[in-house]
Amino acid sequence: MPAKATRVAFGEALLELAATNTRIVVVNADLAKSTMTQKFAETYPDRAFNVGVAEANLIGMGAGLALSGWIPFICTFACFVIGRFETIRLSLAYSHANVKIVGTHAGLGIGEDGYSQMGMEDLTLARALPNLAIIQPADEVETKQAVAYAVDHDGPVYFRLTRQAVEPVSPSGYIFQFGKGAVLRRGSDVTILATGGPLSNCLKAAELLAADGLQAEVINIATLKPLDEELILRSVGKTGHVVTVEDHTIRGGLGGAVAELLSELLPTPLKRLGVEGFGESGDPKGLYARYGLDPDGIAQTVRKSLNR
Repeated sequence: MPAKATRVAFGEALLELAATNTRIVVVNADLAKSTMTQKFAETYPDRAFNVGVAEANLIGMGAGLALSGWIPFICTFACFVIGRFETIRLSLAYSHANVKIVGTHAGLGIGEDGYSQMGMEDLTLARALPNLAIIQPADEVETKQAVAYAVDHDGPVYFRLTRQAVEPVSPSGYIFQFGKGAVLRRGSDVTILATGGPLSNCLKAAELLAADGLQAEVINIATLKPLDEELILRSVGKTGHVVTVEDHTIRGGLGGAVAELLSELLPTPLKRLGVEGFGESGDPKGLYARYGLDPDGIAQTVRKSLNR
């Protein structure tokens, strides 16, 4: 299976699901082509809306549609939608509105578009809101299954999707389970917890570490809220070391969630690998390398964490 952006997989899944579920509607903020919902709008024009560059209206319209019995997917760039935090807080999370927030172009991987377009702090803000589930799928297979799950999920969900193509990481026969992580590689020396775009690089890093005699357990955390605490505690209890990897600020995202969990229940040496400070414009692969999210950078961080 070739690499594919999760935003592309999302658009394909939504189009397919909408054929049998007539309650699905899409609301865009003038970015249907970028969020991959253009085909949905062309196929189901009576169920597609464009509010223009007006994200607060995007959220409010989504809430109204949900309270009227529809299943709205409201779509724009992650940084733009999460910038309307207060509207999401009151109109969606507080009211438990059945709205699916789709934030595309998340993280460093958007590349040349630069920091102004990057969703770098969205997980931090989304995690703070009660009632709001958070899903960041890692590849095409997981994205399509997670979107199907979200249609039946009662309540607001935040989806975080990549602009760049990501290599497949889900094993054959993989089944997405909400609130559950997935062990992609077994290991005994260190636990690598990762989410979204960097996962394929984590698996490659594990191969590099294996050549040094280090066996890394790699776990895909697709659901950041609720977090699969049982799986994390079991793996970290076995390995005694953990490194979190994310295409997001290290403050308040996956690393923050894991730090909160372990500090309370299982104090363990932890290294959070992500972005410190602001991102910048550049080639996506080059940016991943610059911030240590490529295979060599991840492996180097693990070695330093283990003093190896």
